[in-house]
Amino acid sequence: MNDKKSAMRSHRVVWHPCTQMKHHEEFPPVLITRGEGVWLYDADGQRYLDTISSWWVNLFGHCNPRINAAIIDQLGRLEHTMLAGLTHEPVVELSERLSTITPGSLSHCFYASDGASANEIALKMSFHYWQQSGFPEKTQFINLQNGYHGETLGALSVTDVPIFRQVYAPLLRPAHPVLTPDWRFAEAGETPEAHALKAAAALESYLTQHHASTAALILEPLVQGAAGMGMYHPVYLQKAREICDTYRIHLITDEIAVGFGRTGTLFACEQAAITPDIMCLAKGLSGGYLPLSVVLTNDTIYRAFYSDQTSQAFLHSHSHSGNALACRAALATLDIIEQDNVIETNRHKTEFLNQCLQSVRTHPNVRHFRNCGMIWAFEVDNPRPDFTNRFAQMGLERQLLIRPMGNSVYIMPPYIINEEEMEFMAQAILNILNEI
Repeated sequence: MNDKKSAMRSHRVVWHPCTQMKHHEEFPPVLITRGEGVWLYDADGQRYLDTISSWWVNLFGHCNPRINAAIIDQLGRLEHTMLAGLTHEPVVELSERLSTITPGSLSHCFYASDGASANEIALKMSFHYWQQSGFPEKTQFINLQNGYHGETLGALSVTDVPIFRQVYAPLLRPAHPVLTPDWRFAEAGETPEAHALKAAAALESYLTQHHASTAALILEPLVQGAAGMGMYHPVYLQKAREICDTYRIHLITDEIAVGFGRTGTLFACEQAAITPDIMCLAKGLSGGYLPLSVVLTNDTIYRAFYSDQTSQAFLHSHSHSGNALACRAALATLDIIEQDNVIETNRHKTEFLNQCLQSVRTHPNVRHFRNCGMIWAFEVDNPRPDFTNRFAQMGLERQLLIRPMGNSVYIMPPYIINEEEMEFMAQAILNILNEI
């Protein structure tokens, strides 16, 4: 298969996501024909280290034999059935296991296919709960400045990234963003913890006035992904949980990008020892194999919909909710996490990669170098006008799949990356910085 011809065919008929298609006239999409481990291979046999886990989804490498085997086994049994009025063993087992491993008593699982859909469900669920619990005035949502929760209209309403929401503003619900705890915005001399406490105080100040009309606070715990991997101190989560309890507000944690070990614990909430009212999971849930997301909630919220009246049910659905193949992939992913002691192994890999990246950390054009678990990010000073595309292209030339957000460069490699591959990745990034 010819890479150039296929790129031209793709340009004619495929509208690529989050892409200015005209840029592909200069930088055609790379035709990927296979994957193995942390590597993707193009039609010419050139390989690229997947430093961003294919948009943060791939945990254990491409074509992982254990996940492959689980899907193949399930394919011979049942590929899919609707989840209304029917059930199947993979979705039951996955729900039981998720209820066991998530914090607190998140005992009920509602399935969809992607992160934005999960956040839509969470928002609707919170709103509907208050409507059926005697608080019909609770119709508004709070989000963090620079937060991102997806690009469907409900999720976009609680997203505070201008490039995504500006043009659609007339279609969206009113936004109520509060101060971000992201320590990059701390004042001179202010510690990450002090800034997080200041942001928590701003949250409480808002709720003092608006709690009666507020249904929920939705946030990305510890790392704000689309903000360029903005990171914050876990004390904010502790305070947010206390404040939400005080003012009778649901806390929705969007763990879509950070769940399943990304931040150094199985779930980011664990670092603050809190339990949300609603937790959203996706991306790494299926190891990056198949579209799958889930919303977990507690028995209190679940019981508000438990009635003889169909009209009081949570009437939300997706055709592929709880898809059997995706659930088997997720079960295999959980098996690997548990059987291979992944959380502890990742801590050692984090230490090693931080050593490899020391020259990047101290580079004269790098600022705000940061790390949380298996996520690294930094800003590049004085970037070129075409910095994002140029950095990505220079990465491809050095066998890296890397995709900056503005002048923020980040890496989120698959957990199976080895020391040789980490050294290769760190050196290639340093070389790009020296040349760009």
